[in-house]
Amino acid sequence: MVHVLINMANQNEIQNITLVDENGDETLYEILFTFHSDEYSKDYILLIPEGVEDDEEVDIQAYIFNPDENGEATEEDLIQIEDDKEWDMVEEVLNTFLDDDNNFE
Repeated sequence: MVHVLINMANQNEIQNITLVDENGDETLYEILFTFHSDEYSKDYILLIPEGVEDDEEVDIQAYIFNPDENGEATEEDLIQIEDDKEWDMVEEVLNTFLDDDNNFE
């Protein structure tokens, strides 16, 4: 089970969230970006561990993301991606994001 509270109200500053695993261990993440897929009619959120260096290799977390009208989400709003074709689509969007140097200025 993952506990999370996300507030996406201010898109101009880095947004952090804390994920709490089933053992109660907390990990702080930065929201890399969110996007909507018309193909799947879903929103997605991609996360990186907080405080990583620009050239550091990290595991990026991706979830289906269902924020409310205020941009907030709770644990029920963050869903594991289980479909392989859906994962492929998310990876394609991520690779496009990573290939665009304008995202890292």
